[in-house]
Amino acid sequence: MLPITRKATAETRNLYANLKRLSQKGIMFGHQDALAYGVGWKYEPGRSDVKEVVGEYPAVVGWELGHLELGKPMNLDSVPFQKMREYAQQLYAKGGLNTFSWHLNNPVDPSKTSWDAADSTIQHLFKDKKALKRYTSWLDGLASFMKSLKGPNGELIPVVFRPFHEHTGSWFWWGRNHCSPEEYKQMWRFTVDYLRKKKANNLLFAYSTDRFTSREDYLERYPGDDYVDIVGFDIYHRPPADPAQLAQANQNFLKETRQMVETLRQIGQEKNKVWTLSETGLETLPIANWWTSILAPIVQNAGLSYVMVWRNARPDHFYAPYPGQKSADDFKVFYQNPNVFFLDKVARERLYAPVPQDKLGAKK
Repeated sequence: MLPITRKATAETRNLYANLKRLSQKGIMFGHQDALAYGVGWKYEPGRSDVKEVVGEYPAVVGWELGHLELGKPMNLDSVPFQKMREYAQQLYAKGGLNTFSWHLNNPVDPSKTSWDAADSTIQHLFKDKKALKRYTSWLDGLASFMKSLKGPNGELIPVVFRPFHEHTGSWFWWGRNHCSPEEYKQMWRFTVDYLRKKKANNLLFAYSTDRFTSREDYLERYPGDDYVDIVGFDIYHRPPADPAQLAQANQNFLKETRQMVETLRQIGQEKNKVWTLSETGLETLPIANWWTSILAPIVQNAGLSYVMVWRNARPDHFYAPYPGQKSADDFKVFYQNPNVFFLDKVARERLYAPVPQDKLGAKK
């Protein structure tokens, strides 16, 4: 099983094979910006809210590249790119996995963010030489950043790159109501081809929708097996404020999300790809047993490579527990699940080393 980039580095090829192998044993747990900040702290070496609750770092950490394209020193969440590079290097050295999203501004009108509605951006981009030149310059910068991620021996650090995500929704300019399926595919393929040309040979490309209703819905904008390494989706739990509706709403969320996971499993098996729950969570975790009653049943025995919850930015915007938070004890129970992998267990699996031949098996 090989990545779509033919010239992928040895470590990147090893990572891809190991993600597939490890997903047969269990699921890795991830957290956005986990090493950079948490509730009540920022940029303190060695800290992580997850580690302070369970004594171990998450196995996967997500990072955000938005504003790299504008030449700014910090991303749109105020994380300096230099610090991000250092954190990614630290996680790699410990044996964990880095994944990157990119909420890029609009290449046709850079004053507009990802969230500013703009119909036909992709169509305009490929008709406008100046805009396309701007976009390729952004990709040059992105490739340079990815190639600046170096391990202790000067090797490129393999990462998962997840561009143009949540496109089954319409809150980003690349979303469903703002471009046709063919335009979306054109944008994706152009981006992948360009980054390959720039020799960013440490990238695994992840295609990640938001909520979807069927296999056909999921694949409507899929750019093709030669352009995708990992298939995933993002879904957030947003329960109603009315306590009388809560139990039923929670069950509906669990059932619908597990259904999407099963559809994704079928697609992943059929296409021989790795599959993930690339973003999820419940903001402020008001449900004390959310981890064992909602998340665990969604991900158990699903063949998912990893599940990642969103960031811990402030007391009213966090998705992983911190010491004393009401779901912290339940998170400890979730952590004890033998099929959920945090960093120490994943480090022992040696994600970047060649897979022993006797461990290459059929995906469940």
